Amino acid sequence: MSDTATTIDQGEVDRFSAMAAEWWNPTGKFKPLHKFNPVRLSYIRDQVCENFGRDPKSSRPFEGLRFLDIGCGGGLLSEPMARMGATVVGADPSEKNVRIAQTHAAESGVSVDYRAVTAEQLAEAGESFDVVLNMEVVEHVADVNLFISTCASMVRPGGLMFIATINRTFKANALAIFAAENILRWLPKGTHSYDKLVKPEEIERPLTASGMDVIHRTGVFYNVLQDRWNLSRDMDVNYMLLTKRPPSA
Repeated sequence: MSDTATTIDQGEVDRFSAMAAEWWNPTGKFKPLHKFNPVRLSYIRDQVCENFGRDPKSSRPFEGLRFLDIGCGGGLLSEPMARMGATVVGADPSEKNVRIAQTHAAESGVSVDYRAVTAEQLAEAGESFDVVLNMEVVEHVADVNLFISTCASMVRPGGLMFIATINRTFKANALAIFAAENILRWLPKGTHSYDKLVKPEEIERPLTASGMDVIHRTGVFYNVLQDRWNLSRDMDVNYMLLTKRPPSA
């Protein structure tokens, strides 16, 4: 791996490492992700089942599929994917995050292959996956284009990559950063930096260059009255992209 080409922003790794013990506390510093998980999980389940011809009502619809949860943190997505039958590699550059994830998985009786590695290291090792989960990570990396293209290189023909992040808009700055950190106190101050937020078209360019097709786009918004996140046509703040590598000819 080149000394200059890296996706790791060490400051971001250190920030999340310092909060590692909080990952599985639903009322702690990662409360927003716990709230966010149901809409993410249902979206992933439905789209994977549609793509691979699986029954979403099955208890283990992902049986036989290999998943990568890149930037897995404490494993909030890795564990549910494994419970649904997937073989899961959970990768994170923070060794503290990985230790927390490993401990929780062991206590929960869930099998996940957690590794303290980078996307580049996985790609260089020739790893490949049916599904790559790239969720709430791109806004924390040092080189978005390199990170997207590296992750895309590990998607098998016919496979999927999900990307979830925050748009770089004034609306997102007001809601996802200022309000979330200063008014609602959902997130510790400094969790997100406006200049590191990424517009959908800035993600789609390296995806297209990597041979991936964007097959679905959706916004995600928080409904105050329902106290839950829902899918939305509005992509101005939070959004998800579903991308696919065309099957081999």
